[in-house]
Amino acid sequence: MEFLTATLSEYTIYDWSILLDNWFYIASLAFLAVEVLRLLIKRGLTWNIVADGIANFITLYAFIGLYYVLLGAFYVSVYYFVFENFRVTTIPISAWSICLCVVLADFAYYWEHRFTHRVGIGWVSHTVHHSSPYFNISVAYRFGPLDGVYPVLFSIPLAILGFNPLLIFFSEALVQLYQTPLHTQLIGKLPKPIEAVFNTPSHHRVHHGKNPQYLDKNYGGIFIVWDKLFGTFAEERETVEFGIKPALRSVNPLVVFFHGFFRFGRKLRTARSASEVIGHCFRPPDWDPRFNDSKSSLDDVTKHSIS
Repeated sequence: MEFLTATLSEYTIYDWSILLDNWFYIASLAFLAVEVLRLLIKRGLTWNIVADGIANFITLYAFIGLYYVLLGAFYVSVYYFVFENFRVTTIPISAWSICLCVVLADFAYYWEHRFTHRVGIGWVSHTVHHSSPYFNISVAYRFGPLDGVYPVLFSIPLAILGFNPLLIFFSEALVQLYQTPLHTQLIGKLPKPIEAVFNTPSHHRVHHGKNPQYLDKNYGGIFIVWDKLFGTFAEERETVEFGIKPALRSVNPLVVFFHGFFRFGRKLRTARSASEVIGHCFRPPDWDPRFNDSKSSLDDVTKHSIS
């Protein structure tokens, strides 16, 4: 069992991160080609699907550019500052600590993901990922402008525990990369033991559904057990309708990338008081002050509406 405790260097973890990212991207493109071929055979490929896929990758490159130019240094600095000044111990990088960090990073991701759905300032960016009315592997690369900010807020405890910042980055990347192949309709339900523990294409289709019974469900990254523990699990039973309400009827990459901010800005401009502004920021995105916090019909206040 010596391999479990053998210490690895930061550089090894960094190299693994780059390697995984590159290979997942190549594999995703190959899988996307299969999905496109299937649509061609079924004569289901339309210009809107192609344009939507192109917009997905443009949001990816916009996110990468924004992240590395504006956010990368902040992200790295916060983790290293906390690690150097506030860690309670130092956890060496080894096989066992990698496994533990991945599990904890997935737990942190569950709460981060739940935050981006149920808090207005979270949904303003994450809505980009959910706004496509289609569901294929290109949607996995549909990012919002602030999607690189939220993880640091929820993963700081890992640095305090003593996990090396590069190991935290690696674990976060693994959680994200795991979800890439989940964005597909080609794979049905997997064997029950897998469906019971892990996030699967079936579970993730539910997460992207705008059907009333599917809203705000299945936040887990790698493991679906978090949703079962905290009451946010839903099984895929009826056909999933993808997208958001109200629908985003545009494949313009700029509109796709910034539509959450446009809609959120309209909400803030119509706010009648400072308390309403605060409410739009920190209450769920379907909150509407006109109804005094009471539940209205879906015709009046639609879940995930930020118009």
